Amino acid sequence: MDVNSVTAGEVEITYEASGPDEGQPILLLHGWPDDPRTYDGVVPKLNAAGWRTIVPYWRGCGPTKFVNPDGPKAGETAALATDILAFMDALGFSRLPVVGHDWGGRVAYLLAAARPQRVASIAALSVPWAPGRIGVPPLSQVRAFWYQWFMNTEPGAAFVRENPTAFAREQWVAWSPPGPWFTDDTFGKTAPSFQNPDWAAVTLNFYRSRWGADAPDPRFAALAQEAEAARSIAVPTLVIHGGTDTCLLPASFAGQEQYFTGPYRQVELDGVGHFPTREAPDRVAEALLTHLGEVGQH
Repeated sequence: MDVNSVTAGEVEITYEASGPDEGQPILLLHGWPDDPRTYDGVVPKLNAAGWRTIVPYWRGCGPTKFVNPDGPKAGETAALATDILAFMDALGFSRLPVVGHDWGGRVAYLLAAARPQRVASIAALSVPWAPGRIGVPPLSQVRAFWYQWFMNTEPGAAFVRENPTAFAREQWVAWSPPGPWFTDDTFGKTAPSFQNPDWAAVTLNFYRSRWGADAPDPRFAALAQEAEAARSIAVPTLVIHGGTDTCLLPASFAGQEQYFTGPYRQVELDGVGHFPTREAPDRVAEALLTHLGEVGQH
């Protein structure tokens, strides 16, 4: 595995690349609260099938850092998507297949909706998509989003700033069935990513801007508005979600296929929670390779 960094707009993104040098590149975007380790069980299978995997750390995560450490620390989805577009440009990629979990899935949807010429296909894990601006979900999903409402209060935001690793670990415990899918050692390998000095600021802005406690950053308004204006997605799409996810409830994915005009497939993994790449890496890799084989590589 090669670990490199490249300046992409306002961030210097650290990323991991592995697989055959001449293999078809594919972009893997991790979720929250997580880092590239989430793909450790999936990457070798993609590499063995000939794919060159590229896995960046988000702004505010791990070794990725802001070029100007004193600048604003926006975390909204359009800011993350802007990073990825600049990252692709910096590496010389005009168009790539994109796989994204959680935050990464939301970015994959945004790119497919607003910049479809940049993504050959997408696979979104553990998050649904619907056109327009997000509204208040059903009450069962409202209850599951406790952590988002918590961060939209000042005491909650202060807690996240003071206890980033403990807050991140609570989501791992709460969002998936108890079992052997992670241990203290597993979490310990990712925990340093939550010690990035900007992790809490980016995290809080992502969720506070989503529900109105923070004003949207005008620098990303045009891209966000383009994504919200999209009524459908034509990019070939695979959606993978866990049947026992207690963060994004399985009911959230019902009827989603109506919003996709291109090839679309949805896979629900029985007994799996919010972290399919960690809980069922073999099944995720199999679904991804099937998807990529059906839609083509370019």
